[in-house]
Amino acid sequence: MEEQGYLEPFSRLYQRACERKGGEKRLESLLGRPLSSNEISQIPDDRFLAEFTKKVFQAGFVWRVIENKWDNFERLFFGFDVEKVLLMPDEMLEQRAQNPDIIRNYNRVKTIRENALMISDVSRDYGSFGKFVASFDSTNVIDLWLFLKKRGARLGGNSGPYALRALGKDTFVLSPDVVAYFTNRGIISGSATSKRSLTAIQESFAQLHKESGRSLQELSLIIAFGVGDNRVGY
Repeated sequence: MEEQGYLEPFSRLYQRACERKGGEKRLESLLGRPLSSNEISQIPDDRFLAEFTKKVFQAGFVWRVIENKWDNFERLFFGFDVEKVLLMPDEMLEQRAQNPDIIRNYNRVKTIRENALMISDVSRDYGSFGKFVASFDSTNVIDLWLFLKKRGARLGGNSGPYALRALGKDTFVLSPDVVAYFTNRGIISGSATSKRSLTAIQESFAQLHKESGRSLQELSLIIAFGVGDNRVGY
């Protein structure tokens, strides 16, 4: 019986993912590459607000519907210009929340201004929200997650990490397959989002990064592609 509580070698993870995805060439085409820290630092604040908003609205909803309406979101919220959004009074937010051109959910609409405030506060201290995000590396990315959960609106769970990855920030995500892998290996138990579990997972990814030189994004996907039912795309 294989010993539990320890990571498999990267070579074994990679080989299994290749076998399940139809070979090395096919697997590599699915991994993508994150942006560099310098590139992340150059992302405008409005794009962070836009992506946070998209993930807030996509949570528990059909993602395709949000994508189809996204041009309307951009139009109704001034291209997610942070300063303009901060000037939107409650009455205007309520009107936007009743507009059928977007998703009519006032509680989610309110998060746009709340997250704009978070971005504005951070930008005041760091020069831009991108520079703040770029200051986190592979050894402390969960601290960035926890910041978004605490200071942001509805950016806990996977909403924050998925938004970061969509913007190009190097991060792993706790997809069901990734959580299942670490649970089955005995590396975590109970909630995957507890500080203890998050620390154990981050340390595991750090070990794999040191062994392979791969980004957190690549490693996260390689693990996911090697387990569960996702044999034809992810």
